[in-house]
Amino acid sequence: LATFAYISLLSHLGEKVACKMRKNLFESLLRQDVAFHDQRKTGELIDRLTSDVQDFKSSFKLCISQGIRSTTQTIGCICSLYSTSAKLTLALAATIPIIVLIGSFVGVALRQLSKSAQAHAAEATGKANEVVANFRTVRAFANEPLEGQSYEVLIQKSCKINQEIGKSREWAFQGITNIALNGIVLGVIYAGGYLMSTNEINPGQLMSFLVSAQMIQRSLASLSVLSGSAVRGITAGSRVFEYIHLQPSILPPLFSIPITGGRKIPYHCLLGHLRFEDVHFTYPQRPDHEVLKGVTLDIKPCQTVALCGLSGAGKSTIASLAERFYDPTSGNITLDGVDITQLDPSWLRGRTIGYINQEPVLFSGSVEDNIRYGRPDATKDEVVSAAKLANADSFITNFPSGYATVVGERGLALSGGQKQRIAIARALLKNPSILILDEATSALDAESERLVQEALDRVMVDRTVLIIAHRLSTIKNADVIAVMKHGKVVEVGNHKELKKKGGIYSELIKLQE
Repeated sequence: LATFAYISLLSHLGEKVACKMRKNLFESLLRQDVAFHDQRKTGELIDRLTSDVQDFKSSFKLCISQGIRSTTQTIGCICSLYSTSAKLTLALAATIPIIVLIGSFVGVALRQLSKSAQAHAAEATGKANEVVANFRTVRAFANEPLEGQSYEVLIQKSCKINQEIGKSREWAFQGITNIALNGIVLGVIYAGGYLMSTNEINPGQLMSFLVSAQMIQRSLASLSVLSGSAVRGITAGSRVFEYIHLQPSILPPLFSIPITGGRKIPYHCLLGHLRFEDVHFTYPQRPDHEVLKGVTLDIKPCQTVALCGLSGAGKSTIASLAERFYDPTSGNITLDGVDITQLDPSWLRGRTIGYINQEPVLFSGSVEDNIRYGRPDATKDEVVSAAKLANADSFITNFPSGYATVVGERGLALSGGQKQRIAIARALLKNPSILILDEATSALDAESERLVQEALDRVMVDRTVLIIAHRLSTIKNADVIAVMKHGKVVEVGNHKELKKKGGIYSELIKLQE
């Protein structure tokens, strides 16, 4: 009964520890800035959430269950040894530092190997995740054999290192431990024989001492076997806690999820005046390439401003900085005169700015769930109203399950136009003061583009709107058009002014005619 209770308690404790670690790690990943996720593969992060936590849990449970038993047996036997012969026990204790020193050196080497093996395993997981997520592209290019070979190379690297760890553990920990302990037993017999010759102990005491010493030997051998599992668990735990304690570069300090802390402009006072002042920016993964070079742009309240230019000019970077996915290298970005670094990021993204891009991301839930993602506390009537504004209600109600229709992973069950209109409804649900449209219609067919554009024209009224576009036909009616080139704003004006000027904008029009 006691054994059953012990096993149940240990299992419960192990699962609670693993659950807490996963929760803390997942929350930490959600708190990290966009640059952190840009620089890491999804598979690596998932591997830390799953495999590393599992390895730590298994090691934790094994070390607790067998480690406590072996440790208590060792301590009890040491007490028995001391009561039998203090001299022999002290002589035995003098050899312990040597064993500990050897074990520590071997442990360091095994931890390095284990960390390398787990890194390769994470890389393999990342590769598998990437291939499965983009399976249609793999199939379209008939690259299944190539991807299979690439994955095999990665798992073979991890396999070889794990084999080395197994050999090292057997030869180093168990081999060295057994040699050392057997040597100690021989030493005890020799020293015990000497003490018997001087009548300090009798044969019975020597035999009792040897029995206790052999029990210690078995316990230490068991601990040496556990050491391999402990090394793997410690390495996995260090990988998990590395990210749990990682602080993001986007401030303010984080106390909860989503990222909160900072000023909020009252809704009735919010104008939506967005201004960029001499903004320079470099992506963390490309520190030698400056994307924005002194951009100054004034987007007045309820004004529609369009950014255009060739690919790589920095247009989408402007949108990312407005959402504070990144902070500028230098310069200031203000909303109604307040530096956005002083504003609550959760309020800025969750309530103030609505962002719609070229490839909307939908989650594997119902249509209603995906629209409500824009404001989780919205009512069903508010969801339907947002869908109607986005020209989405008509096709949603034609689905057999209506708003309860499951869209599939990444919305694969929907057409591009349907996904885009659901994304617009999601953005409108929070009634944002600022709307950012990043190539929102560029990937659609003519009919879908017409329906989406109708929805956008309707919702852009009485809002500050920033449009990023390659097709100039979609921005002719913008109040202000800013032309970007090589990270700078080189022309500003409306369609007629810029066309008449005969500059870069005029050349872009000719290229698209």
